[in-house]
Amino acid sequence: MSHPHAELGMFPTPVQPAPRLATAIGLRPDDLWIKRDDLTGLGGGGNKVRKLEWTVGAALDDGADTLVTTGAPQSNHAQLTAAAGARAGLDVVLVLRGSPGNSRSGNLALDGLLGARLAWAGDVDQDGLNRAATQVCSQLRSRGARPALIPFGGSSTRGARGYVQCGQELRRQIPGLRTAVVALGSGGTMAGLVASLGTQAVLGVDVGALADPAAAACAFAGPLTAAAVSPQHLRVRRDQVGSGYGALTAPVSAALTLAARCEGLVLDPVYTGRALAGLIAAVRDGDVKPGEKTVFIHTGGLPGLFGHAQALAYAEDGAVVYVS
Repeated sequence: MSHPHAELGMFPTPVQPAPRLATAIGLRPDDLWIKRDDLTGLGGGGNKVRKLEWTVGAALDDGADTLVTTGAPQSNHAQLTAAAGARAGLDVVLVLRGSPGNSRSGNLALDGLLGARLAWAGDVDQDGLNRAATQVCSQLRSRGARPALIPFGGSSTRGARGYVQCGQELRRQIPGLRTAVVALGSGGTMAGLVASLGTQAVLGVDVGALADPAAAACAFAGPLTAAAVSPQHLRVRRDQVGSGYGALTAPVSAALTLAARCEGLVLDPVYTGRALAGLIAAVRDGDVKPGEKTVFIHTGGLPGLFGHAQALAYAEDGAVVYVS
């Protein structure tokens, strides 16, 4: 079976030591490294580029001229699908939950700059969003277009191949790696890492995007491994969701501040902020221990920070006025 691939990003991404952050969260200075997958080189950067190399590659191989995908208004995946379409010379339609006018910043601004067309699906659940995307594809076909539907979050077994590659990079970059910590949203990123690093080397921090993200990760990982992967085998934390996807919690706020002020590292409030809050909790309860090599995977999402009113207010309130 062929696996067509489009070159969209710049790999391997670097890893950098984070000694001050490590010390602040209870690890030794040389325990913690940051995998800079925010520096993937397309659009606003981030983990979705690795997945899109495979899903867009398949779309091009099938003769598509339009990419269609789904997401929330500030979706990193939607923004990067728009960037991938621009890079590949394809039209892009983003089917977004909600209605227009609630925000004109963050990823939505980039969506427009990159030339994507937006289709608003209203107040729908994931099934409703999927139905809206299917309807958009039907409309496009009736007009003579050749659309390819890119899955939610870019997550599928095909897309997860991008994170098999990332796991291979990490093995070369950090010999003796014990734990790779990553945000767990639609499941594809964790799936690829599990397929290449093993179930016990990956700690996924649930961000609240799906009701059962561990099951989704297993479904994507299974075909990439020699044996089936069960949710019971995965290391998953579900203690950072708070009141739901998109809500800013106190532990996430603290994590955003700590990363910024210890390492000059800017995280987002939905994915990477939750992932770091999960790592801090894992150190506190002994799941991640001093003396072990740990990698925090920075999956990007910075544009989303600028579309998150709570996070922006929190960040602005943290500024201290200098008085001469």
